[in-house]
Amino acid sequence: MFKRIYKIGERLRNPSIAIWLPFLKTSKTWTLASLEAYQLKKLQELVAVAYANSNYYKKSFDVLGMKPADIQSLDDLKKLPIIRKSDLLAHNKDIHTNLKFNRHFQANTSGTSGESLKFKREESADSFNRASIYRGYSWYNVNPWELNGYFWGYNFSAMAMLKIRILDSLQNRFRIFNYRKESIDFFIKKLKKAKYLHGYSSMVYETAKIINSQNLDKPLSLKMVKGTSEKIFESYQEEIQKAFGRRMISEYGAAETGIIAFECPKGNMHLNMEGVIVEEIDLEIVVTNLQMQAFPIIRYQLGDYIKLASKTETCECGMQHAIIEEVTGRIGQTVYGKHHTYPSLYFYYIFKNLASKQSLLLTYQVVQNEKGILNFLIEQHLDSKQLLHLENEIAVYFKEDMEFTIEHSKNITAQHKKLKSFISNIA
Repeated sequence: MFKRIYKIGERLRNPSIAIWLPFLKTSKTWTLASLEAYQLKKLQELVAVAYANSNYYKKSFDVLGMKPADIQSLDDLKKLPIIRKSDLLAHNKDIHTNLKFNRHFQANTSGTSGESLKFKREESADSFNRASIYRGYSWYNVNPWELNGYFWGYNFSAMAMLKIRILDSLQNRFRIFNYRKESIDFFIKKLKKAKYLHGYSSMVYETAKIINSQNLDKPLSLKMVKGTSEKIFESYQEEIQKAFGRRMISEYGAAETGIIAFECPKGNMHLNMEGVIVEEIDLEIVVTNLQMQAFPIIRYQLGDYIKLASKTETCECGMQHAIIEEVTGRIGQTVYGKHHTYPSLYFYYIFKNLASKQSLLLTYQVVQNEKGILNFLIEQHLDSKQLLHLENEIAVYFKEDMEFTIEHSKNITAQHKKLKSFISNIA
């Protein structure tokens, strides 16, 4: 029944999935050279459309004295300027093209990193994005219409919750609204027959802890546990493996870029090369969305730190799609010392070093309320030796310029929203 409902919904809302999904399953086997050739073809098409139909991009090209025909290789993309979220907000109307589509959807970013962005996305691009997700699901023998548990934010108004329950029912989906006993009991009952779980990684982790601490029944049919939209701490994996029988895999993307990468069964994050071109510039990701023409995204500084693997790196899964070695997280706000400023990337390396040097896997959140002082909140209990390791690692990065406190055995998991690893309350 749910497969039938899904197929009807797909034909009505996203008919192009029927074209894109078979294409993506075929292109999975392409060589790197074939993938890059396709990228160049789509890039040339995109810049031609943007120049002819977007006031913003026409002006950008004209200022540089460039024409779309000047893009003759993927390296030529570097000739174009980088755009940022502030540009998308300030020039929203001019970035949109004047092309007419049979159908488009209103898309929104979450707004967790600032003001929410609204833009139009045509049906073909929307369907490509969904097909990219479903291709990733297919690697785990998962079908989107199968029973699934969903960990996501929601509106608490009565009307909104009613709408959510109706949509969840139609999509064979269930979710946890809070961590009260009756909600947990309902979730565990549904979990017995679920085929996959997906959503905020911190919420998946919190639920796993409850299942393990209360020795509740474990699911037997799960084929995939997927985290998205926020950082997956390595410290999550033991609890999740114990509760659900599988490690959490990662999906990486954004509303304005589409799906950027999906983790394969061998543990590598493969770029969705048919949909995006990814550049790493000073450790920051810059993305070009190759499939969206209603609101072109060309050389967009997304606001995440990443590390791309070498082009020569191969994966046991056989795919030749390039690999993201690390998604280190949001660039975030500036960290203020007594006399100097620092990137929030420092926190990632502090805890990465603890994991590699001391095998100490920690879930953390850092809060700054005033300059020169940091408060480190650690979920795990730390003994005196572990505490000293953390103190020493913090001192390596901030030296005498920062005072700090460490609170451990803290419950820092955010409920029903993204968990931020760094919170600055400095205006």
